[in-house]
Amino acid sequence: MGIDDVLAASRAGVHRLTPQELLAAVARGALVVDTRTESHRRVQGEFPGALVIDRTVLEWRLDPTSPWRIPEATGPDLEVVVVCRHGYSSSLAAASLRAVGLPRATDLAGGVEAWTAAGLPMGSGPADVRE
Repeated sequence: MGIDDVLAASRAGVHRLTPQELLAAVARGALVVDTRTESHRRVQGEFPGALVIDRTVLEWRLDPTSPWRIPEATGPDLEVVVVCRHGYSSSLAAASLRAVGLPRATDLAGGVEAWTAAGLPMGSGPADVRE
């Protein structure tokens, strides 16, 4: 099994959001999490309203049962939308969040590239970085 198979499995049966659907999700209270690197954020800009959480600690920060969770990790019904640069690593991250008990975790199809292609704005900072 290669990465393409793993990626396909992570997306199987999951509705990934379009930029317009992400706007609606935010309006209903979804938590947006940006896992892009600092260098990618510097080039592309900050995702408006997103919490920046490094991919290496994502599950610990969002699992509501983790002693290292952030205050926003309120429970298993939390809607989480992960964003990355192109929408690949965010699919894997969202699958991992579903595996730790967040069944409503999904991602932005096409990532920040799709967001900006839709004409939606990026921010200039500062980011809400959670470590």
